[in-house]
Parts: sequence; C-alpha cells; structure tokens
Amino acid sequence: MKSLAAALTLFTRLPLWKWIDIPAEAYSSTVVFWPLTGWITGGLTACVFLCFSYLIPTLPALIIAIIAQLCFTGALHEDGLADFCDGFGGGRDKDCVLSIMKDSHIGTYGVIGLICYYLLLVSLLGSLPSFMIALAVFAADPFSKFCASQIINLLPYARKEGAKNKISYQKMTVSHFVINLFSGCLPLLPLLLYFPLASISILFPMLSVVFLILYMKHRIGGYTGDCCGATYLICEVAMIFGIVLSLAL
Repeated sequence: MKSLAAALTLFTRLPLWKWIDIPAEAYSSTVVFWPLTGWITGGLTACVFLCFSYLIPTLPALIIAIIAQLCFTGALHEDGLADFCDGFGGGRDKDCVLSIMKDSHIGTYGVIGLICYYLLLVSLLGSLPSFMIALAVFAADPFSKFCASQIINLLPYARKEGAKNKISYQKMTVSHFVINLFSGCLPLLPLLLYFPLASISILFPMLSVVFLILYMKHRIGGYTGDCCGATYLICEVAMIFGIVLSLAL
C-alpha cells in the first residue's frame, strides 16, 4: 500500500507524505498503480464536470473540470508533454533530444503541443452528450495510464545517469501486470454498459502507445519520465477520439 501512496504522491497534490512514511524504494514500484490514480483524477474531473453542467453550459463546465484536474495533479503530465514536444521536435540526435527535455524552459514545440492537445480534447469531449462526457473522462484516464505504463516493461531508461527525480521504475511482475490491467480496464464498464459500441475506442490508445514506443526506441533508445507523461495524454486524447468516432458510426 505504500507504493500506492507513493503513486498518489507523485501524480496528485495529495499530501500523503504528511501522514504516511513512504520509503524511497516504494516510488520505484508505483507503475502498477498508475491506473488506480486515474480512478481518482478521472473521477474528480468527471464529478466536477457533472456538478457544473447542471448550472452552466457544457463548454465552460468542461473547462472548469479540466482546470480542477490541473490543480489537483499539478500539471505533471502536461509538463511532460511540453518537454516531449520540445525535445523530439527540436532535437537532431539522442543527446540533443534528452538535453532539450531536461531543460525546464518551454519552447515553441511545447507551446504548440499543449495548444493542439487542449483544442482536440475540449472539442472532442464537447461534442459528446453531457453524461457521456463524464463516462468518457472516467474511462479514458485509467485506461490511458495503463497503456502508458507498458513503456516501463518494453523500453529501458534512456539516460545513462538515471532520472532527474532519482526514481528508477521497476518492470512489472506478472501479478503486478494483472493488477495494472484490471484497474485500467474496470472503469471502462460504465461507459460500455451505457454505449457498447465505444469498445472500439480502446484500439486507439493501444495503437498510439505501440507507435510511440517504436518512435522513442528509434529516436532515443528508451524512455524518460517526460515520455511517460506525454504518452498518457496522447493515449487519452486518442481514446476520446475513438469514443466520438464510435458515436458517429
């Protein structure tokens, strides 16, 4: 359970470290619990949206829900996406890509990447019925984190000196993978019970993570923390796209 507390400490602003003594080694085994953190972040976003959607129109309610999520997570994944876009967009070789991603400043590619991500996310979600928006958000967050977590199993860490935050993720055991898969897929049930055709949407994040793994292996020979954050957000918007597409079929 300390690994779960470590995962929540990493992915949210919950100050669990004030009440729980979390050893440093617990952070290395947090990958298995990434989807479970999505239950909380996705659930919070969905609940905030539903509450405000009864008071104001869909679009501003959706934006308020996204702002609430950003405040709760500290924009951790968005920082990763910006660094990923800057590094892979501006870097010519492995060393250059890694050097750019390590820089805390945001560049043109990072700004454009975040703008494109949010334009896609808001426009796609805004095209869905209100109740389905909440179901989509709650389903996409954990499942996309499940997809992103597979990077740890399939790629080595790209930096020889290790991670900036000194956290070295361990590959999942079989039992850990089962927990990871179950917690990533269970939140799909409400969406699929409400709209069974949305099952095709899971193909899009799965294809996205395969492409990104191959791309990262080709460009830098592995992954970084920024790559994980970017992969999660790309998989999330890919799944939302799949849900919207399934509704149009």
